[in-house]
Amino acid sequence: MKKITNRVVTRHIMTILMTGAVTFASSTVFAKDAPEAADANLVTDAKILDDQNSTGDVLTYGMGLGGQRYSPMTMINKETVKDLVPAWAFSYGDEKQRGQEAQPIVHNGKIFVTASYSRLFAIDARTGEELWQYEHRLPDGIMPCCDVVNRGAAVYDNLVIFGTLDAQLIAIDQDTGKRVWREKVGDYKAGYSMTAAPNIVKGMVITGVAGGEFGIVGKVEARDAKTGKLIWSRPTIEGHMGTLNGEDNGITGEEANKTWPGDMWKTGGGATWLGGTYDAESDLIYYGTGNGSPWNAHTRPGDNLYTASTLAIDPDTGKIVWHYQTTPHDGWDYDGVNELIPFDYEKDGQVIKAGGKADRNGFFYVLNRENGKLLNAFKTVTKVGWADHVDLETGRPVETGLRPGNPADAPEGETKGASVFAAPSFLGAKNWMPMAYNPDTKLFYVPLNEWAMDLWNEPITYKKGAAYLGAGFTVKLLYEDYIGALRAIDPVTGEWKWEYKNQAPLWGGVMTTAGGLVFTGTPEGYLKAFDANTGEELWKFQTGSGVVGCPVTWEMDGEQYVAVPSGWGGAVPLWGGEVAKRIRTLNQGGMLWVFKLHKSDAAPATTAMK
Repeated sequence: MKKITNRVVTRHIMTILMTGAVTFASSTVFAKDAPEAADANLVTDAKILDDQNSTGDVLTYGMGLGGQRYSPMTMINKETVKDLVPAWAFSYGDEKQRGQEAQPIVHNGKIFVTASYSRLFAIDARTGEELWQYEHRLPDGIMPCCDVVNRGAAVYDNLVIFGTLDAQLIAIDQDTGKRVWREKVGDYKAGYSMTAAPNIVKGMVITGVAGGEFGIVGKVEARDAKTGKLIWSRPTIEGHMGTLNGEDNGITGEEANKTWPGDMWKTGGGATWLGGTYDAESDLIYYGTGNGSPWNAHTRPGDNLYTASTLAIDPDTGKIVWHYQTTPHDGWDYDGVNELIPFDYEKDGQVIKAGGKADRNGFFYVLNRENGKLLNAFKTVTKVGWADHVDLETGRPVETGLRPGNPADAPEGETKGASVFAAPSFLGAKNWMPMAYNPDTKLFYVPLNEWAMDLWNEPITYKKGAAYLGAGFTVKLLYEDYIGALRAIDPVTGEWKWEYKNQAPLWGGVMTTAGGLVFTGTPEGYLKAFDANTGEELWKFQTGSGVVGCPVTWEMDGEQYVAVPSGWGGAVPLWGGEVAKRIRTLNQGGMLWVFKLHKSDAAPATTAMK
C-alpha cells in the first residue's frame, strides 16, 4: 500500500496542473458575423420555468430547474431507438482533451457546450458547424481538485453564462461570442474554483464554489443575470455572515462554533461544487454541501454544520429555510453535494411534495421538500460499512463505529492513525453524475459504483492554497466482474427494479424519456439506451472516448435529436487507485455527438471538425 500524505496529494495536484492545465495568453474568441437576436428568441424566466415541458430546446442544466432529466418526447422510443444514427459530430480540437463532463444547452438553433480548461463552444445545431468559441484565460496556479472539467452553462436573455477554473463567472453574447460581463466569485490562490453549471432563478444566476480540499468556505450566491451584480451571498458553514444587497444578512447557524471546535469553522469546507435545483411550487433552491475540512475529522469534533448536507434556500433573500445533514461529522469524504430532485411521493394514498437524493455515503434519501423532514432512506449499493441504517424518526444515521483512527493515538514513532477498510470509497456510491426521474415509471435511474478504500488519518495544519486533507487513501475493487451499476430504484419501497452492471465505473449523467427509454454513457466509449421498465439494452454507439457527460434531447424541424459529449477523464483516473489501473487503457478525447433517427431519404451524416 502506498502511503499518500498531504504533501503527496499536494504534489499530485500540482503535477496535474503543470502537465495538463495550459495557461492561455488571453481570453480568445473566434466568431462569425451573426445578426442580433430577435426579441422572440430571448430566454425569459417563463421559458426557463417551462423547460421540462418544452421540447424545442434545452434551456437548463437538468433539462428543467428540478433536474429530473426527463423529456416528454416519444419519437425516439423502444421500437425506434434501433434506428438512431449520428447526424454529425464536432471535435473540441487540439491537445486539451481531458474529462468532458458537460451537459449541452440548446436554444434558437444553437448548441452551447462547455469543455475542459474553461472553454465554451457555440455550434449550429443543424449542421455541426462552429459559430464561435470562447477560451477563458487561466492563470498559473489554479488548483482544481479533480480534473480540469466544466459541467455546463446557463442561458438568459441573450447571454450564455458559465464558471471557470479560476473562480470567475463569465457572461457571453449568444450571437457574437463576445464577453458582456465578468465577476470574480472567489480567490483561486486560496483554492476556490468553479466547475458546476449555473442555474437561473427569477432573473438571477445562482452559483456555488469548489475547493473543499483546500479549506475554503462553501457558499451559494445570486447575481443579476443581465449585469452580474451580486444580490445575495449565503455561506454554508456555521458562523459566517451572509449578505443581501451589500448588507449583512445573518450569521449562518447563529453561532460561530456551535457544532465546530475553536476556529475550525473558519476553514470548514462545505463546498457547493455541484450546483443546485429549484422547485417553483415551494419556491426553494436546493443545494448540497461537501465535506468538512480537513478530512481528518478528529481535528473537528461535532456535527460540523452545514457540511455534507442539503440546504433549502429562499431565492429572494438567501436565507436557509431548512437543512438536512446526511453524514454528520463526515470522516470519509462523503460529500453531500448530490442533487435533490423534486418529485411527487405517493404512499398510503397521500401525495407529498418530496425530493430524492442519492448520496455519496451509500444511502438514498426521500425528504419533504417543503420542510426537510425525512420520509424514507435506504441503501443504493451492496456494501455500506460506516452506518447500518438511517433512523427514520431522528433522521440520523446509526453508525457502526468504522472510522479511521486518530493520529494522536498512534504508537510511538508512527504518525498516522489506524487504517480502516471502508465501503463505499470516498469517490462515493454516487458521485457528481446526475441521476434521472421518470414520472411515468415513478422510478429513479441512478448511476452508482461499487468500490471500497483503505483510509487513514494524519496530522494536518491549514496553509492557504495547500491541500488540506490530513488523510491517505487507496481505492479498492469490491468485485471482479463490475464496478459501475445503473439501478432503477423505487423511492417508496427502496427496491431495485433492475440494474445494468458495467466493468468500468459509471461517471456520466442519465436521461429518461416518455418514449420509455433511459440513456447513459460508459467510460468504454458507449452511449447506451435501455428499456425504462425492464433495463434491457436496446441500442449502443461507440463514440471513440469515454462518455462522462450528460445526454440531452430536443425537437428540431420535426425530428427528435439526442446529444452527448464524449471525452474520458474526471476524478477516477486521477484518484482511482486499483480502479484506475484497471481502466488505464481508456483513451481521452473531446467531441460532441448528435444523433437522430435514420431516414432513407435523409442526407448522409456529416462530421464537423475543427
